[in-house]
Amino acid sequence: MFEIAEYIGIIAFAMSGFFIASRNRLDFLGVLISVFLTALGGGIMRDVIVDKTPYTFSNTMPALIIVSVMALMVLFRFHKRPSIENKPLFILSDSIGLVSFSITGAMIALEGSLNLTGVLALSFITAVGGGIIRDVTINEIPFVLKTGFYGTIALMIGLIIYLLDSFGMMNIITLSLLLISGIILRLYAYYHKWAIPMI
Repeated sequence: MFEIAEYIGIIAFAMSGFFIASRNRLDFLGVLISVFLTALGGGIMRDVIVDKTPYTFSNTMPALIIVSVMALMVLFRFHKRPSIENKPLFILSDSIGLVSFSITGAMIALEGSLNLTGVLALSFITAVGGGIIRDVTINEIPFVLKTGFYGTIALMIGLIIYLLDSFGMMNIITLSLLLISGIILRLYAYYHKWAIPMI
């Protein structure tokens, strides 16, 4: 289940990173960096925190996925389409990546016997860490700080997984339902403009 969620997240966030790079008119290297950071940055940070060799550095599949996604996006000329960032495909891919990586972050935290704080932190870092690094690199305000109900979903998923594990209810069925529910919640929140109250 971890690998499934991880690969789904990598594919989705690779697409998201490609869209962001295209909008900022980056060259090929810039696109590659944007895709790499978005798709793999959070996972690398997660694994370093729990003192593991980053999954990306011990498996070739993540790199193959990134190259394949980039090739397909160029082949279908997504980089030529205007204002793609606010289009349904971008929102959907970003939502899938957010929820998938929130799940894998929480699972790694539980595997490392971390407490609730650790589960929430790794869920959040895995889901939004790569995007934050990408946005800072291209001199933008991080996406998570501009979209009200984004990082909140990562924290909610981390909490739910912690509770599922505590009550012995974590299995492929509950995790699949959580994945689908999380994506639906993120899309609903986006299109209904949910936001956290400002201070």
